[in-house]
Amino acid sequence: MGRSRKGRGRGADVVVEAVDGGLAELVPDPDRARAWTLLLDGAPQSHVDLDDPAYLSFEYQRRLGHVIDLVAPAGRPVHAVHLGGGAFTLARYVAATRPRSTQQIVERDAALVRLVRRELPLDPNARVRVRSTDARAGLAKMPDGWADLVIADVFSGARTPAHLTSTEFLTEVRRVLKPGGCYAANVADGPPLAHLRGQIATAAAVLPELALVADPAVLRGRRFGNAVLVASGRPLPLAELTRRAASDPHPGRVEHGRALTDFTGGAVAVTDAAAVASPAPPPSVFR
Repeated sequence: MGRSRKGRGRGADVVVEAVDGGLAELVPDPDRARAWTLLLDGAPQSHVDLDDPAYLSFEYQRRLGHVIDLVAPAGRPVHAVHLGGGAFTLARYVAATRPRSTQQIVERDAALVRLVRRELPLDPNARVRVRSTDARAGLAKMPDGWADLVIADVFSGARTPAHLTSTEFLTEVRRVLKPGGCYAANVADGPPLAHLRGQIATAAAVLPELALVADPAVLRGRRFGNAVLVASGRPLPLAELTRRAASDPHPGRVEHGRALTDFTGGAVAVTDAAAVASPAPPPSVFR
């Protein structure tokens, strides 16, 4: 059951509701009139500003926003697939910055989808379809060569499920992408970064052009955090991606080419037979 509240915006109560994946909370942003943060079992998942859907609060979502900005000329509509829905933050961003885009959200947690639709409704003019199914199963139903962009931001209990970390999964992503399309994934890891290195090797086995965007402290293995892995069949806009990452409020570093190969350190591609979920973040991450 949802908890009653005073209304959407400043002065609103927290909305608390049990969903399939745990306990969801929608917490009002004290600094923005109609903005909310979604938490699942206490872990922040998404931030949405209904008045300004182009505003991205979370660091890793801004980095994914840079990828969205660069996947096609500014303002041009795209076909986008979002594996993992959260509060639909990035789909709202695409709809706001690239009007007339056609988007598919695949979010397994049907109860979460209902909560977000009710409390944080999508723009009715946005061309966004939401499917409540497993990310890989939903991807398998999409036509060949449909997407300009596939974004993977899937977590279950703060961990990416094993079946979304393999070469078989990435092969399905490549099938759905247009020849010049781009894949971007939110990868969470901490020292010794074995999972992140394995994900880079896995992507490299399927898509030849790679880049990694992250906080330098994460790349040095000093703390647990998020990295955005970008992959495509065609050369990436590395100069502009680097410039945008460096000018972010929390500057990020872009690794590519030989430096990224060296960072991977001989890690091997992950197959379905060997795949495991991403590591759980330490409790201190959410304090």
